[in-house]
Parts: sequence; structure tokens; C-alpha cells
Amino acid sequence: MLPADLTRALDGLAATPRLLVVSDFDGTLAPIVSDPSAARALPASAEALTALADLPDTATALVSGRALGVLRELSAMPSAVHLVGSHGAEFDTGFTHDVDEELLARIVAELREIAADRPGVTVETKPASVALHVRNASPADGEAALAAAKEAATAWDAQATAGKAVLEFAVISTDKGEAVDILRTQTGATAVIFLGDDVTDEKAFRRMRDGDVGVKVGPGESLAVYRVDAPEDVAEALGYLLAARRG
Repeated sequence: MLPADLTRALDGLAATPRLLVVSDFDGTLAPIVSDPSAARALPASAEALTALADLPDTATALVSGRALGVLRELSAMPSAVHLVGSHGAEFDTGFTHDVDEELLARIVAELREIAADRPGVTVETKPASVALHVRNASPADGEAALAAAKEAATAWDAQATAGKAVLEFAVISTDKGEAVDILRTQTGATAVIFLGDDVTDEKAFRRMRDGDVGVKVGPGESLAVYRVDAPEDVAEALGYLLAARRG
């Protein structure tokens, strides 16, 4: 059951003239899994987000740390749902900033060296960033890999972002809050709901305005006013908002 304060907020949100619904993907729409390529949105969440996009004066979007092409493949969302990758920096029209390809290649090479002799430590390359994943490594190997990456990063002009068992280095400015602002302007939204579970989502929660609703998924400190426990609750919240918006 959703918290009573959240259902009241969703009721108010449903009445706004132009609504924008934005969600993170991993850990929010899709449960966290050990194999990142196996992540899939919960069917109920995907159906609700798609149905919301089909309503009048209602726009929906996914804003994810995934590369845009990967997000498109894994989410399997229809074109009516806006997709923004690379932590808010990668739109369908391209990146919001120029990509330093030389620096990107250097970071990839150095992180692969760090991961090479540590089982379970993996390197994920994206169009404008590189992520070092330690979720499947032993605690000792994971901590050592992260420490080595942080040390190496002192020589890189890259933006570091720590997430759940991952450290990502971007060669462009990435900001989910900026992406939400761009989507808000593009859609003419009078109110926004943003749902997210990770550290990178806090930049979006920081951009919430009066009348907006920020929902943190899972434990941990957050700027979001509202909170649910798990992706299953996200599905329930989106379904509730859909029913309320339909009236």
C-alpha cells in the first residue's frame, strides 16, 4: 500500500493542466539485477508509463545513466515515451555537450587495467562515460578497485559520480536535474513527478518546484519529499496516477 501522503500528492498532481512523468530506469522502473544487460522494467510499470503517455496533456520520460541506445533496447518503450541517456546528457538529438573522445579512451584503458586482475569487477563503456562496476566482486576486490579508480581519476578532467556498487566517470557534464528542466520546457509541463533510487537522481530531486512530486525509491538520505520501498511500489504509484489522471 502506498503512503497516504503520497496518494494525496498524486491526486493533486493528476489535476495539473500539463503533466510530466519522469522515472529513472534501474532500481526504479526495473529491479536491480546482477547482470545489467538482463534488467527489464516491471510489466505493470511499463504499461502504466506507456498509458500515461497516451493521455491528453501528459508526457512521460525515462532519464537513465544508461547509454541512450542501451536504454532504448532494455526499456522497449514506444516512441511516445521520451528517453534520455547518460545521466541526462544524451537526448535523441545528441549530447548536450561535446565529447572528449581522447580522454574517454584513456579512462577506458586505465579502468580496464584496474579491473583485469580483480574477478567480478567490470568496465562498462558508454558514448560519453565509463563505469566501473563492483557489484559482483568480493568486498576486498571491489573496495580496492574503487580506491584505485579514484586515485587514477586525479589525473583526469572527468566528472565522477558514485552510485550503488559503481563509480562512473563522464567526459561531459551530466545532470539529471538539467534533463528534467529541458523536458519540462519542451513539454510545457505545469507539474512534474520524478522517481529515482540512486545518488544521481538527487540532482533531479533538487530541481523539483512547488507542485512537483519527488519520490525516492529505497533507503538512504534524499532530497525527495516522498518515499517508497521498491520498484513494485513504483508500479503501484504509476498505476494510481494513471487512474487519477483518467478521472
